[in-house]
Amino acid sequence: MMQDVYIIDDDDASIVIFRELFRNDAEYKFTSVKTEQIDIALKNIPSLIVINEDAIDRDVVDLCRKIRKDEDNTITPVIVVSSKGEREHRLKILQESIEYFIKKPVDEQYLYYTVKNLSRLLSTNRRISPLTGLPGNVQIHAELKKRMLKKDAFCVLYLDLDNFKAYNDVYGFLKGDQIIEFTAETISNCIHQSGMENTFIGHIGRRRFRSTHTREYL
Repeated sequence: MMQDVYIIDDDDASIVIFRELFRNDAEYKFTSVKTEQIDIALKNIPSLIVINEDAIDRDVVDLCRKIRKDEDNTITPVIVVSSKGEREHRLKILQESIEYFIKKPVDEQYLYYTVKNLSRLLSTNRRISPLTGLPGNVQIHAELKKRMLKKDAFCVLYLDLDNFKAYNDVYGFLKGDQIIEFTAETISNCIHQSGMENTFIGHIGRRRFRSTHTREYL
């Protein structure tokens, strides 16, 4: 899967370093973005954002805040690279839910593996339903396989919301999302309050048009 990494850098210095560092990683695509182009960049929902604080003409805390407030980029990992390593400054940035602050001079291998590991983590998170936060298809299959290999007795309960497409057509997808969230929360609360041990709740996703919205639970 292609990893689109956006480098926020007004003088284009960082893009050369990253392309050389990842020259053997064909799945990574690096794009240099000026601070005045940040709105366009956010619309593209990059896999990762790297901010070179020393090369931007904007307050980095405000920039980080803008990224995090963007609805489509609330979970997009962000790395800030800077020569300003004062503790108070670093904390201000991290308080904006920024994943990493790397102080210059940068150890290139450290930077390389930080980017790789964040990409791996994001790929893992994509297996989780962003709407309900419940494990998705990959984890469900793994859990079923694990239990069958143990050969212990267990039961599976499959829940589905009938006529859900019709509900979406009448009330809209936003209301449909709320129903899905409420259903997931209700199931989770019932299971947890039951006192049963060794339980697992998953959310089966459908990669189709949104009219067949995700709604099945295991």
